[in-house]
Amino acid sequence: QVQLVESGGGLVQAGGSLRLSCAASGRTFSDIAMGWFRQAPGKEREFVAAISWSGARSHHSDSLKGRFTISRDNSKNTVYLQMNSLKPEDTAVYYCAGDPSFNTVVVGTGVTSWGQGTQVTVSS
Repeated sequence: QVQLVESGGGLVQAGGSLRLSCAASGRTFSDIAMGWFRQAPGKEREFVAAISWSGARSHHSDSLKGRFTISRDNSKNTVYLQMNSLKPEDTAVYYCAGDPSFNTVVVGTGVTSWGQGTQVTVSS
C-alpha cells in the first residue's frame, strides 16, 4: 500500500488556475497507476483523471477534458492535477488515489490507497 498526501488546494476566483500535488510514499511509486477524484457537498464522488504507472497512458473525465490535466513525475514520487479555467462548480474536495491497476483507478472501486483530500473552492 502507498501513503498519499495531497496539497495545493485553496481559494481561487473563477477563471483562475490551481495545480494540485499528491506525494506518495511507502512503496515503489512507479509501480502504480494514479488518479484524481473529487466530491462536492451533497454529491457522489466523481472521477477526474487517471494516469498509468509510466505516464504513457492517461484518461480524463469527458466533462473536464481540456481544462484539467493529470501528469506525474516518478523521480519525485508525485502526481499532479493542473486545473485551468476554474468554475464555481469545480468546488469540491479533491482526492488522490493509487492502485496497481489503471482500470481500477479509472473505475474508482477497490482502489488500494486514498489520500485525505484537499479542498478547492472557486469563487464567482
